[in-house]
Amino acid sequence: NSARSARPPSAASAMASPALISDTDQWKALQAHVGAIHKTHLRDLMTDADRCKAMTAEFEGVYLDYSRQQATTETIDKLFKLAEAAKLKEKIDKMFKGEKINTTENRSVLHVALRAPRDAVINSDGVNVVPEVWAVKDKIKQFSETFRSGSWVGATGKPLTNVVSVGIGGSFLGPLFVHTALQTDPEAAEAAKGRQLRFLANVDPVDVARSIKDLDPATTLVVVVSKTFTTAETMLNARTIKEWIVSSLGPQAVSKHMIAVSTNLKLVKEFGIDPNNAFAFWDWVGGRYSVCSAVGVLPLSLQYGFPIVQKFLEGASSIDNHVHTSSFEKNIPVLLGLLSVWNVSFLGYPARAILPYCQALEKLAPHIQQLSMESNGKGVSIDGVRLPFEAGEIDFGEPGTNGQHSFYQLIHQGRVIPCDFIGVIKSQQPVYLKGETVSNHDELMSNFFAQPDALAYGKTPEQLHSEKVPENLIPHKTFQGNRPSLSFLLSSLSAYEIGQLLSIYEHRIAVQGFIWGINSFDQWGVELGKSLASTVRKQLHASRMEGKPVEGFNPSSASLLTRFLAVKPSTPYDTTVLPKV
Repeated sequence: NSARSARPPSAASAMASPALISDTDQWKALQAHVGAIHKTHLRDLMTDADRCKAMTAEFEGVYLDYSRQQATTETIDKLFKLAEAAKLKEKIDKMFKGEKINTTENRSVLHVALRAPRDAVINSDGVNVVPEVWAVKDKIKQFSETFRSGSWVGATGKPLTNVVSVGIGGSFLGPLFVHTALQTDPEAAEAAKGRQLRFLANVDPVDVARSIKDLDPATTLVVVVSKTFTTAETMLNARTIKEWIVSSLGPQAVSKHMIAVSTNLKLVKEFGIDPNNAFAFWDWVGGRYSVCSAVGVLPLSLQYGFPIVQKFLEGASSIDNHVHTSSFEKNIPVLLGLLSVWNVSFLGYPARAILPYCQALEKLAPHIQQLSMESNGKGVSIDGVRLPFEAGEIDFGEPGTNGQHSFYQLIHQGRVIPCDFIGVIKSQQPVYLKGETVSNHDELMSNFFAQPDALAYGKTPEQLHSEKVPENLIPHKTFQGNRPSLSFLLSSLSAYEIGQLLSIYEHRIAVQGFIWGINSFDQWGVELGKSLASTVRKQLHASRMEGKPVEGFNPSSASLLTRFLAVKPSTPYDTTVLPKV
């Protein structure tokens, strides 16, 4: 029946065989193209001045050079065609429009709304969320000004100068990255004089001890960051810090010394925190994308003042605008996302090294690890179909030049690991010693410029022969080269550029997920370990309190638990014990 066959497939049949990106002609064209790339070497590709010039992009002082990727202009054209087949533009538009692209949780994905201008219109469920966002930001601005001026005092009447932010995962890694990057920015450092911001994430009591070491409860404010106010590690840490405050200042001190970032006002109140001192965020913000919400903006504003944090948000917003409106040919996050897909799924390089030649960015890689691997560590498509190709990147990194003296050996002569080199033209803290050949920053940047070429060109046996290297050492001193990298050059590293860098990586990761056809905005993979831990928790309680034997575990776990429980615990279970540090 021709009328029947012309009908669109039913929802059930569409679900039965959803198209995978790997089934498209554009994907297959790239697979066929890999052989041609394997015949090239970067030391030859880098002689083509037109290619090198074409493989750059620039936006507002961020300069990207990706000419040292194992790719030709033909590769890039094929990647743009793949983006078209994956409906990348349409998917980016849907995200900015607030459509529920996180389909497994039926949520919009609107971290871009967190830094949108006040007059922007971004809808979720038909409601413009921008006024809500600004209402929270205005509240943070007012609170941080009251706090920083000394008007907000603790239980003893002293102003509070120390802040401990309690939260884990996305409630900690993003804000820590920004805090670490701002610490040595002259403007931010001036604004933070006489103040301390610390983060408590790990439920390990050692982390509690470190976070309160040398702090006086009388001058400390605690920010508890938990969307639901039920996250096990965060809430145990919050109760521990609460006990530290109460044991020193009495129970009435909690409302003066603890505030919250949460959506669960009922549990906030039950905890003893005044709900008026709770700052909201929304379901359409995933934890790892939440640094621009109250999760990051509140503790950072308490430390540096809201105006500096607003500059950070404006930097992030500038890249949001860039990714949404620029053509793909000059769109930095899109280019980066496509190149990552090329490296992972076609060239078979599973890892990526993030190498900032800037100590202020030392916490960038740990944040991107979560952002990237929690977002794109998926084995099924957004429709639930097992992927027949590798997706997701293994991220790690360390500031240069520290990394050079650590793991670069593997990158130069071991496995092929594509690298992101990040350099800054003007140092936050310039130093020059009279009589030295170069300034300290120029010494650092000499390595930034040299390492990508060393990876690309390598060193041949012929060169080593001409240098009279002994024959037996030639295999050891040969560098194959042809190792891909890309270079970012930022004009400086103020709050604005830190926001730009964050947004570039957020959108790059989203682009990868959009191309692979996965959901970058859920994280079911973190749930299983959590649920198994609750079974262990019950066993530990029963064994400690009632002397019950270990039961219901596999032989390996039973043996480990029995060994653990055989030793007398370092804390008795009938009295409160706080850290001694």
